[in-house]
Amino acid sequence: MTQAYCFKDRKKVEIKNPVHVKLKNGRPATKGVCPICGTKVYRIGKS
Repeated sequence: MTQAYCFKDRKKVEIKNPVHVKLKNGRPATKGVCPICGTKVYRIGKS
């Protein structure tokens, strides 16, 4: 599973419901939800 940094919890967490997306500048990214607090988390460049 892919990990991302949750700014609310201040630690790395496993991304819940990961979705691969492309940013406006064309870079790949993975977005999802923090399993602890439910905040949106992003991992840029790791698709």
